[in-house]
Amino acid sequence: MDGILIIRKEKGYTSHDVVAKLRGILHMKKIGHTGTLDPDAEGVLPIALGKATRLCEMLTDKEKTYEALLHLGIETDTQDMTGKVLAEKEVTATEKEVRSVMQSFLGDQMQVPPMYSALKVNGRKLYELAREGKEIKREARPVHFFAIEIKEMQLPFVRFSVTCSKGTYIRTLCHDIGRALGCGGCMQELVRTASGRFAIEESVTLSQVQEAAEKGTVSELVIGIEEILSDFPRVLCTKEGDRLLLNGNPLHEELLQSGYMDSPVRMCTSAGEFTGIYQWDSGRRKYLPVKMFL
Repeated sequence: MDGILIIRKEKGYTSHDVVAKLRGILHMKKIGHTGTLDPDAEGVLPIALGKATRLCEMLTDKEKTYEALLHLGIETDTQDMTGKVLAEKEVTATEKEVRSVMQSFLGDQMQVPPMYSALKVNGRKLYELAREGKEIKREARPVHFFAIEIKEMQLPFVRFSVTCSKGTYIRTLCHDIGRALGCGGCMQELVRTASGRFAIEESVTLSQVQEAAEKGTVSELVIGIEEILSDFPRVLCTKEGDRLLLNGNPLHEELLQSGYMDSPVRMCTSAGEFTGIYQWDSGRRKYLPVKMFL
């Protein structure tokens, strides 16, 4: 099986736990995930199978959508409710003030990653240092918030959805909103509702995959590689170019039946067999292979 399996990760599992369990269920070694979710978070976790693992980097780059529950008035060392409470304050902000502050985070922002994260500094994961009682300076990183929508507000709780760029920490967003309001805040719940084009409505749990494996119907849950890349134009090679294409070589424009120079393309043989992603190189005047799936 080569493609993407959209898993609905449940609480208590790390993303690596999900991969490990799927290797056992599917009896496959070549499996990877496309974006880490905290153990206490749940929701969409696209899993790449077989040759589709070559897509992991591309899929990780996509924007993500979450639904979170913000708990104002509490700060913790992990920026969520699993951590040690560092401070508690009365929430005096009005609903109007909360809405205004949350909307101020739209657009480009600089975000300092939390200590309790898997980011590495000098070969050590930050959460390992944090568990040793160490805190080191972290450089702020650029992130982007495309949309922030409040779903429900009953202070000190605010349930909201947020669509953001890759590498964004929603725990840190909750923490930063609380700081901006002067009362502190942390994340109480988190569900990833979409990762790129993959939505929670089409996701399946590990138990559902197990059931499908026992019935021999797992392939029905897998989205094929070419379908995943359907946003890219489909280009057919000429018969003269087939040999070069099947060996993963660059292709001159005259070896294609049509060309698209403004975006990556799904390159296919003259008979229509999908082989990989190619991109036009204006300097070399050739289409160059980006990812091959032969």
